[in-house]
Amino acid sequence: MSEDSAGTEARRAELLLLSGPNLDELGVRDLAVYGRSTLADHVNRVSALADAQGLVVRHRQSNFEGDLIEAVHAARETALAIIINAGALSHTSWALADALATFPGIKVEVHLSNPAAREPYRHVSTLAGVVNGTVAGFGALSYDLALTAVVALLA
Repeated sequence: MSEDSAGTEARRAELLLLSGPNLDELGVRDLAVYGRSTLADHVNRVSALADAQGLVVRHRQSNFEGDLIEAVHAARETALAIIINAGALSHTSWALADALATFPGIKVEVHLSNPAAREPYRHVSTLAGVVNGTVAGFGALSYDLALTAVVALLA
């Protein structure tokens, strides 16, 4: 491989896919709300779809708010976009919103369920004001739609 082609490969556009608390329980937790697909299923599907668009997906899941914040900070140096399903932190974490506000690229918030159709505390997103948009309520398709938005916004 020549130096030029190695450099091009190293510069492939990166997409950070962030998954918040309890998303590691997808496929076993509240199947009526979240469906049977596991987090690995979602990550694998997004990765394959992104690869077809020339994007490399780096995934990070954590049940700890600080880990997600650090991942956002690190992404400023490597990623062009972030797709984030912050789970319950979407409704409570001003710190995560502040971190996302410092990320200069595209940011899309994802929810498998429709928070507006659920408990009142889920109706507010602390992230909504710092992301380009939110995709919610379409189950697994929410991730696909978020990736479609990222690709369109990068074009």
